[in-house]
Amino acid sequence: MRTRRLFFVYALLTAASICVLIGSGGLVTSKGAGLAVPDWPTSYGYNMFAFPVSRWVGGVLYEHAHRLIASAVGFLTIGLAIFAWRAEPRKWVRALAYAAVGAVIFQGVLGGLRVVWLKDSIGIFHALLAQAYLALVCLIALVASPAWLRRASTIQNPKSKIQISDAALRALGRAALVATLLIYGQLALGAAMRHAHAGLSIPDFPRAYGRWWPRADAATVARINAMRDAAGQPPTTGAQIHLQMLHRFGALAVLMAVSLCAARAWRRRAALPAGVRRLALGWPVLIAAQIVLGIYTIWTNKAADVATLHVLVGAGALVWGVLLTARVREETHRLLAASAAAAAPVRRVSADSVNVATPTALAR
Repeated sequence: MRTRRLFFVYALLTAASICVLIGSGGLVTSKGAGLAVPDWPTSYGYNMFAFPVSRWVGGVLYEHAHRLIASAVGFLTIGLAIFAWRAEPRKWVRALAYAAVGAVIFQGVLGGLRVVWLKDSIGIFHALLAQAYLALVCLIALVASPAWLRRASTIQNPKSKIQISDAALRALGRAALVATLLIYGQLALGAAMRHAHAGLSIPDFPRAYGRWWPRADAATVARINAMRDAAGQPPTTGAQIHLQMLHRFGALAVLMAVSLCAARAWRRRAALPAGVRRLALGWPVLIAAQIVLGIYTIWTNKAADVATLHVLVGAGALVWGVLLTARVREETHRLLAASAAAAAPVRRVSADSVNVATPTALAR
């Protein structure tokens, strides 16, 4: 049990390191330093780990530091897989750890190809994989937690509330899954905007060039670009304007979906476990904070610290949804086990056999 607790702590450490990595990547993009080091896997011809500190200046500092942090995270993830192989008896948890290694390797390759091939589209996939990678490692930490293991070793017996709780959980689970997918789609829109390097295609809020949905015909875009050129901003396109508007309305869709989850949890609060209920009710608060950060990103003309925090909170919103969905699935399995136990014929067993038979499939 001590080894499994250490595995949980190690998974938390790995997840925290990925947050640092995503933050450093956000700074690289916000500072426009993605190509400050133009070669890969070397850094100006040096071995990445032997690059002189005296040359860590300007954009090179952000990009090279990001590479070193990514390397450290990669080693931590490999260690996580080895730890799981040695200490984790559940095959599916070991599989998650092995998948995390594959994700971090692919993530590193995508980052390198973004530099070598000079393709912004690769940067979009690089950003999206980082979010999914963080969610995967946080999921590993959740299922390795002492609380999860403790719940998995007992069968829930809510008696008459089994069916009511099952219906409430399933409804909440569907809503949480839809909201999580919407968040991932919203992150994709945000990544496409950031990696287009077009600055703020719409510099005002709540309106957009004085309208609720701006025109994006050729003549209007030409006038907009003339104003942007006079202000020293890069040109934009009609597609970029529409993309940013989709991102704005996507934020409203996410808020509505997450609020629906919270409303379901509140209406059926007596039939839901406390931990699941708290996750569902706290989710809208995080989404509201994310929307505020998005607004401030516009009002501060994409200040690097605000934009990077916006990226991190977005990742946190995705992780929150993944963890809520996992917890709902866990409780659903426990209810099924309780129903099966209640339907089984009563028989006399010894104390030893009860201890052996108690763990559910979640603990195996």
